[in-house]
Amino acid sequence: MPDTLDMKQVIAIALDAGKAVMEIYEKDFDVEYKDDKSPLTEADKRAHEIISEGLQKISPLPILSEEGKDIPYEERKNWERYWCVDPIDGTKEFIKKNGEFTVNIALIENGEPIAGVVFAPALGELYWAKKGEGAFKGRVRGSEFRAPKEEDVQALPLEESRTTGEGLRIVASKSHLNEETKNFIDSLQNTEPGTRNPELVSRGSSLKLVMVAEGSADIYPRLAPTMEWDTAAADAIVREAGKMTYRYDTEHGTRSTEPDTRHPTPDTQNLEPLQYNKENLLNPWFVVR
Repeated sequence: MPDTLDMKQVIAIALDAGKAVMEIYEKDFDVEYKDDKSPLTEADKRAHEIISEGLQKISPLPILSEEGKDIPYEERKNWERYWCVDPIDGTKEFIKKNGEFTVNIALIENGEPIAGVVFAPALGELYWAKKGEGAFKGRVRGSEFRAPKEEDVQALPLEESRTTGEGLRIVASKSHLNEETKNFIDSLQNTEPGTRNPELVSRGSSLKLVMVAEGSADIYPRLAPTMEWDTAAADAIVREAGKMTYRYDTEHGTRSTEPDTRHPTPDTQNLEPLQYNKENLLNPWFVVR
């Protein structure tokens, strides 16, 4: 199925969901709160419906979605391939109306994200990738949310990442800049050879991962909780752009509670890629570079 997957179909589903989301975004809407206190809007629900229905028409694979039913690991562990969906990543950004939220669709195979679409409808930015076929960024113009024209598509990365030197660009969360992340950033100047005056860039949702994929940021440390659906689609784009999302826990198999200050900008040869469809869907800490 991956060989025959037409990314244009997946992109079309993301665009349809984005259009429906923007119709709600541009009016007053109610906000509910789930059991974990995270916000939920009408837009999350509508996007989930559109994506789920669309994906089932492409391929009747299982769907793991933030807004879907809780699927026991005993059932999930037998999945060789499935869709991993976050109808809106950055619901807090959606509620604030700052535009930095995304529609996310990923295809996972044997624990690896092999295709992904990330669409930021308020910004008109569309990213997609399929394993072996490259990663791309497209500009979606107008309110009809049609697929980008050829002249509006660029292959990723758009620029080379900096590894050391003046102004290493670090992207971090607007809503979750915790003490551990601040310590990580501070330690760069002391332990990364040749790094001076790192520049901090803040952005919401999965846009942080794709900034590294496109080369507008050099490193994204996430030393705070995320779920698999928060990262899967953007992670596929990161990997196909020649970068990687590395797990950054102090011991393999456990999520660290303290930053590993021994390797603040990690030797990637000693780190493992993030894995998906784990028994616990909570991601470990990770670093994208």
